[in-house]
Formats: sequence, C-alpha cells, structure tokens
Amino acid sequence: MEYRIDASNKDLRFVNSEIRKALQNGASKILIDNASHLHGLASGLKQGNIIVNSDTGDYTAALNDGASITINGDAGRFLADNMTKGVVIVNGDVGYGCGVYCYGGIIFVDGDSGDFLGALNKGAVIIVTGDCGDNVGTYMVGGEIIILGDVGEKVGDWIIRGNIFIDGKYKSLGHNCKETPIGTEDIRRLKNYFDAFRVDADPRNMKKLTPISLRPFYGR
Repeated sequence: MEYRIDASNKDLRFVNSEIRKALQNGASKILIDNASHLHGLASGLKQGNIIVNSDTGDYTAALNDGASITINGDAGRFLADNMTKGVVIVNGDVGYGCGVYCYGGIIFVDGDSGDFLGALNKGAVIIVTGDCGDNVGTYMVGGEIIILGDVGEKVGDWIIRGNIFIDGKYKSLGHNCKETPIGTEDIRRLKNYFDAFRVDADPRNMKKLTPISLRPFYGR
C-alpha cells in the first residue's frame, strides 16, 4: 500500500506525523512531494521506504535508525546526521556536513557534496559519485568514504580510523592522513558497493587514504 503526502504549505510537525501514521497503518511506500522548505524531514525513523520527489532542507533523515530514504532532488546541510543504520540515497547534490557523526548505515549521493562530508564518521559507508568540497572525513574514527570525483583541501584532517577512497584528484591531505596502497580486500569490498548501486567505476584505480597514527593527538 502506497501513501502520498503533498507537503506544500505544510509544516514539519504535520508531515513527520503523517509519515509515522502511514507507517503504523502498514504503508509499504510513502511518497512525499514539495518538501524543499522542510528541515528535519523523515528524522528518527526505524523503518519504512520513504521517497521524496523534490529537494529537501537541512537535517533530512537525521537520526535514521533503519529506514530506506530516497531523495529525488538536492538535499540541504547535515543529511543523515547521527544515522545509526538504514540507507539514504540522494539523486542530486548534498550540502555541507553530509553524514556527520554517523554510527552506521549507507549514504549514496549520485551528485556532488559540500564541505565536511563524513566528518566524525564512526561507521557509515558514504559514497559520492561526483565532486566534494574541503575537509572530507575530518576527525573520522571509522567507516568508509568513497568519492568518484575530485576533492578539495585537507582530506582526512585528524583522521583516527577508517578509510577514504578517491577516484579523482585531491588538493591536499590533512593532518595525520596518508596515501597507502589499495589491497585485494579493498578492491573486493569496493566492487560490492559499486555493483549494489550500479556505479561504473574500477576500484583498482582508486587512491586509498588512511591514518598515519591511531594516536594523532599525542606527542604534540
């Protein structure tokens, strides 16, 4: 059973309440139109298949805890902030701070990303098919960030754990970040991601970035 919500002239509380009512009533798919003015749309969901057919505001899919959320448009700042599990797909561009503080789940962006992608990522897989801004993976402590386009300055600044893969060029590496040879297991894992999201890329060509030290704040 599909349920459609036209968010035109509706506030966030009304739309998020309608989403939860539809899930409680067993909706298999929830379609949302005209939601570009809403900040915090579809936040804190534990289940459901949500499809937004418009741009969205800031904090879309924040605290996602198991839902599948697709945005057919551009997303604002802090997409999927603090996500623990689930899948968030954007068929468009995302703004500043996509995927910050995430503990798990997958974010797939079929477009470009702003600055601070995956900052303080703790365990999510974040894939961007386009270009990214500066400070990708700042203070990252786990998970993986995969970028097929070019990246700006200070990639992996103060990274502690996790991997960053880049197919294009990067302007500069941040503190405690180094380029390291890509391994057979990395290639296998990347191929699985690419197959799952129908990405046309060769993982063997990607650059792998990792921490220099697991204790970057000591000895200064």
